[in-house]
Amino acid sequence: MSDRTLAEAQAPAAAHVDAGDEGYSKDLKSRHINMIAIGGAIGTGLFLGAGGRLAGAGPSLALAYAVCGVFAFFVVRALGELVLYRPSSGAFVSYAREFMGEKGAYTAGWLYFLNWSTTTVADITAAATYAHFWAMFSDVPQWILALIALSVVLAANLISVRYFGEMEFWFSLVKVAALVAFLLVGIYLVVTSHEIDGHTPGLSTITDSGGLFPVGVLPMLLVVQGVVFAYASVELCGVAAGETENPAAIMPKAINSIMWRVGIFYVGSVVLLALLLPYTAYSGDQSPFVTVFDKLGVPGTAGIMNLVVLTAALSSLNSGLYSTGRILRSMAMAGSAPRFTARMNKGKVPYGGVLFTAAFGVAGVGLNYWMPGEAFEIVLNLASIGILGTWAMVMLCSLFFWRSAREGKVVRPAYRLPWAPYTQIVTLVFLATVLVLMWCDGGVGRTTVMFLPLIAAALVAGWFAVRGRVAEIAAARATPTDAP
Repeated sequence: MSDRTLAEAQAPAAAHVDAGDEGYSKDLKSRHINMIAIGGAIGTGLFLGAGGRLAGAGPSLALAYAVCGVFAFFVVRALGELVLYRPSSGAFVSYAREFMGEKGAYTAGWLYFLNWSTTTVADITAAATYAHFWAMFSDVPQWILALIALSVVLAANLISVRYFGEMEFWFSLVKVAALVAFLLVGIYLVVTSHEIDGHTPGLSTITDSGGLFPVGVLPMLLVVQGVVFAYASVELCGVAAGETENPAAIMPKAINSIMWRVGIFYVGSVVLLALLLPYTAYSGDQSPFVTVFDKLGVPGTAGIMNLVVLTAALSSLNSGLYSTGRILRSMAMAGSAPRFTARMNKGKVPYGGVLFTAAFGVAGVGLNYWMPGEAFEIVLNLASIGILGTWAMVMLCSLFFWRSAREGKVVRPAYRLPWAPYTQIVTLVFLATVLVLMWCDGGVGRTTVMFLPLIAAALVAGWFAVRGRVAEIAAARATPTDAP
């Protein structure tokens, strides 16, 4: 090894400085990050989306959740390695800037924004759908309920990161407690063969209804893009690391715990749902957890569970506004997002970016007005494109980081993505396969894939619009401030 290479290897790991990281407070504690990691692994996609997917694919949905969960873990583990290398509120946008240049950061940021701006619409749609469960809200138009949900979460998000952390802590605690309660009740019902709406739960529920693949293997493959959406928030703890007081100690534990949470909460819940009732008993119009308690006939339990799934939707909405605000600020400081999205308020919240995302939520309110029945499915598929793009950018950043480490330019932390670079490559192949499955699914999925050229064209046009300002800001930063 040359003297220069040796010096680079022994240099501090994080030489890159991102201007977008300035100005934040370090108010998120260990309990916040741990619960944010849990909340990121338990979202609207499980609480609402699992019903329709169970009805469409049967018990094999558990396999889809397990496979997608493995790749979701790879993504968040790769992001965790980058976080330990250099914590940043810009997260993968900041890492893309360092290892792939401004074009990479620009692409990563706007794909992430596509993900969360559409997920925001999905979340307020889900919240409005849940609220209709109660008779007192049944006559209230869906778009009004969606607007109320957006307004409440937006107000809390704009105060300070501590308020966000506290809200997400309690949201996540409610979700975890509810799922643990469901798992315990479900196991009890299966073990005791307690009847549910005239049906006896157990393994016979699956075997008597067509087995693991009652409608074939293809439907299970085709729901994978929706399952990917269920894991959409796993990267949130990486974004939150930039406002954490001790990320090196907190992040590895939080990220490592995601794997077993996926196994217990996602796969375990779906297996139990399949054992409790035939897959035909579920539908996309109601949370499958609410369906079970509703048919169980215990007074009040269905309402309580519906309140929990409403909390899950609000939690996801809360996370989306938080993360996009930070990502947009990182981009705006580099010139690739509107200037006003870099603005921060007295609570050290990048309110410009938060409001920009909320504006798209307002557009979602309009979608709920014009197409209340199709709103969730439409934005679900668009969000899936953003998620696939975001995950791909995370793995590309991880791949370039690994290559830089091999060249002696950076030092990998002890906390690493295992089996690199094969893990990154296999994950990228998986993400490409999901796109193919979306095309094969036809309908809304195929239409969404057909939007890809339009999305690519918009990204190219946007880059040509901002590249001058990006170059100007980069040149200004490269000029020494103490030059004579």
